Amino acid sequence: MKLYKYGNPESNIVLIQPVGDHNLNEILNQVERIKTNTKKEIQMLAIKVDNWNQELSPWKAPAVFGKEAFGEGALNLLTEILKLCSDKNKKYYLGGYSLAGLFSLWACCQSGKFAGIAAASPSVWFPGFLTYLEENEVKSPCIYLSLGDKEEKTKNAMLSKVGDNIREVEKIMKENKVKCILEWNQGNHFKEAGERTAKAFSWVIINQ
Repeated sequence: MKLYKYGNPESNIVLIQPVGDHNLNEILNQVERIKTNTKKEIQMLAIKVDNWNQELSPWKAPAVFGKEAFGEGALNLLTEILKLCSDKNKKYYLGGYSLAGLFSLWACCQSGKFAGIAAASPSVWFPGFLTYLEENEVKSPCIYLSLGDKEEKTKNAMLSKVGDNIREVEKIMKENKVKCILEWNQGNHFKEAGERTAKAFSWVIINQ
């Protein structure tokens, strides 16, 4: 696990985000946006994920695009992340984009360590995830959800479930008295990932 640190190490607000090569170059701008939005000093811990489909997946699932199936490495990753959350004087927020957003939502039922979950365009089409959410207690008090308004308009049968599923996730959160918002962004899944993730973290910091 490679760790990149940004922002103010003395801040009591610590954001944790699994990232791949594709979004590492967005993190600096993202941190600046969050500071501007919240008017707060923050620290960002970006965790480099080498195998996106393996390390962020809570359980095995068949390939959705290409030939690479999904693994079951999420528990190992969460174990490493929780080692970074030992200071009782700090608030820890977990979040990310796409499969990292799904991982964050899964993690909030595994641990009560996170003050908020920032799930930007999370991959809630993932097989079995809604059932998991219905059967497990959500342990974070504040959840941000977003989706691009074109994401569910796809010919891929699995991915097209993402819109209905995220509406159901919001419903589950509200039924469980979790503070939650579902925000719709313009565009498809690949538009402005860094900006969407910054909005997600900003909201949970302000609303927690």
